[in-house]
Amino acid sequence: MNIYIGNLSSDLKENELKALFTEFGKVENVKIIKDRFSEQSKGYGFIEMPSNSEADQAIKALNGTWMNGKNIKVNPADSGSKRKTRKTRKRRY
Repeated sequence: MNIYIGNLSSDLKENELKALFTEFGKVENVKIIKDRFSEQSKGYGFIEMPSNSEADQAIKALNGTWMNGKNIKVNPADSGSKRKTRKTRKRRY
C-alpha cells in the first residue's frame, strides 16, 4: 500500500521517516518530495508498505503525530485513478 505523509518538517530525512514506519512492519520504499532547483523538501512524501494491514495500523497510529515541530498527516495515497476528468469548453468566436 502506498501511503501519503504530509506537513513534514523541511529538515526531516528519509531514514528518520523510514524508522518511524518500520515499527509497524516492512517498508519497501521511502520518498520525500523535493524542489527540483533548491533541493529543499516540499513538505510531503510517500512510503510504500507491502502489507495492507500493517500500513493501516501505521496510518491509524501516526496520523496527527507530532514530529519535528509539526503534526504530520498520514493517509492512503490516491492512485490517481479516482480523479475526475475535466470537460473543456469550446470557445465561440
